[in-house]
Amino acid sequence: MDIETFESWSLTIGVTVLIGWMLLIIWKMGKESKAGKFGYLVLFIALGLGLIGFIAKTILVELMER
Repeated sequence: MDIETFESWSLTIGVTVLIGWMLLIIWKMGKESKAGKFGYLVLFIALGLGLIGFIAKTILVELMER
C-alpha cells in the first residue's frame, strides 16, 4: 500500500468516525434536554447542517472531477 492510498483511506475512515461521533453527541444532547420529536428535529437540522455541507461538498467535488 502506497502512502497516497493510506492517506485517502485514513481520511475517509477518520471523517466517518468523527461524523458518527458528532451525531451521537447531538442525539445525547436531545436526550439529556428531554427534547421532544420536534426538539430532536431542530437539533439535528441546526447542528447537522455543517455535516450536510461537508458531505455535499465532497460529492460535488467528485462529480466535477469526472
